Amino acid sequence: MARNILIVGGGTAGWITAGYLAKMLGAERPGGVSVTLVESPDIGILGVGEGTFPTIRKTLARIGIDEADLIRRCDASFKQGAKFVHWQAEPGTAASDHYLHGFQTADDQNGPELLPYWLLGMAGDARWDEAATPQKRAGDACRGPKLPSHSDFVGPLNYAYHFDAKALAVLLREQAIANSVRHIADTVSEVALSDDGAIAGVRTAENGVLTADLYIDCTGFRAELIGKALGQPWTSCRDTLFCDSAIAMQIPYDSPDAPIASYTVSTAQQSGWIWDIALGSRRGVGHVFSSAHTDADAAEAALRAYAGPAGEKLETRSFRFDAGYRETNWHKNCVAIGLSSGFFEPLEATGIVFSEIAAQLVANLFPWGGDFETSARQYNANLRARYERARDFIKMHYFLSQRRDSDFWRDNVRPETTPDSLMELLDRWRFRPPNELDFDPNIDIFGAPSWQYVLYGMGWKTDLSAKAPVFRLGNEARAAFATIRQHGDYALQQLPTNRDLLRHAQNARFGQGRAA
Repeated sequence: MARNILIVGGGTAGWITAGYLAKMLGAERPGGVSVTLVESPDIGILGVGEGTFPTIRKTLARIGIDEADLIRRCDASFKQGAKFVHWQAEPGTAASDHYLHGFQTADDQNGPELLPYWLLGMAGDARWDEAATPQKRAGDACRGPKLPSHSDFVGPLNYAYHFDAKALAVLLREQAIANSVRHIADTVSEVALSDDGAIAGVRTAENGVLTADLYIDCTGFRAELIGKALGQPWTSCRDTLFCDSAIAMQIPYDSPDAPIASYTVSTAQQSGWIWDIALGSRRGVGHVFSSAHTDADAAEAALRAYAGPAGEKLETRSFRFDAGYRETNWHKNCVAIGLSSGFFEPLEATGIVFSEIAAQLVANLFPWGGDFETSARQYNANLRARYERARDFIKMHYFLSQRRDSDFWRDNVRPETTPDSLMELLDRWRFRPPNELDFDPNIDIFGAPSWQYVLYGMGWKTDLSAKAPVFRLGNEARAAFATIRQHGDYALQQLPTNRDLLRHAQNARFGQGRAA
């Protein structure tokens, strides 16, 4: 029987996994699973992935994190989606402004599906992100997604967070320890294998050999267990996703009252894109780029130009990555979670959501009776399918762009760089919009609304003219679009700014009314 888990490596992935598994597998109860995490005090946290999906709220609640504590401890702010600037076309053209991939969905289960009616022009000249949800207007006005009187993790607009990644790892560590996780600060020097190729134990500098029934590799890009020791290969997506480098900096606000953006901002560049993440006390910005299309000096110059005078003398951090994933993430008695499992780009917070998913899968597939192979087959098939669909979703951002101002953008639309699976989806959507038939909630981390926001934000055309007579609920659809506009008015009138909402969290817990 399996009863002991050893997680090697900390950071966000390691501590989310530890805290979640301890809670879900009964670490505090007799007969529950024992969870130990060993991390080196000499290895730092990458600390540039500072965005999340709305799923993080449920994950944090299950682990036992208080929302106001998250705000106070992690310099966190509220995120309502991602704003894409200059992705559709280069600056200076009619289609070069922006669109929002919001978290809010618009359709009322009792009303008509609104997207076909928008495609038929029944929302006037409003873009899809404006017609589908009040979140676009709320985000543009830097509004928060909730009132101070709302309880933890609850609000009228769907949301996630921006946060300081290093501070979050510390908070998660404290909560995981409170959840009965044993913490060992030590360096792993060797991974020993048994005769059947499974992990027999890990040798540490100060605590000798540590053993477990299940080992979880959260050692980041180093992949000390799943890669170096067990030899499970990495599947590169470099031929599809060109970006392989990033350079980042942290920019202080000009004043304590500066507005805090309510979404991640992604601004396309000639050979990549720049992220801009607003926290409570600063902004984290970084340039993700393809080293095959530009060099590090030019990328840094573009980043400093974006940052303006505030970024002239700021220090930068750089790192390289190979976009891809492992097809086998559970081998024998070892599971890879986090960067050791897969990484595409810091786009759409995919890294953290994959850690959440992986922790949930391990909790559900934990081999209580010792049947590791059955769990491994299901885990690997699920993760592989998820990675493939996420790859297609990210590639779609580049493939649909009308930019042709550099080799980077021209190369991104070459057929040989685009997966057949993405082309199949786009072929379906020439004469009908994406809907639930195209997606599997057990596989797709991006549901139909996400694909719709990006697809039509990037100017995709779906021709419904042949089917137009079928859509007979035009009056109901127009009324629904009007209601969404009214909800936008209400959001602007009633919701506090992102900064005001953070100030409340600094002084009180949510659900206790406004701070004095």
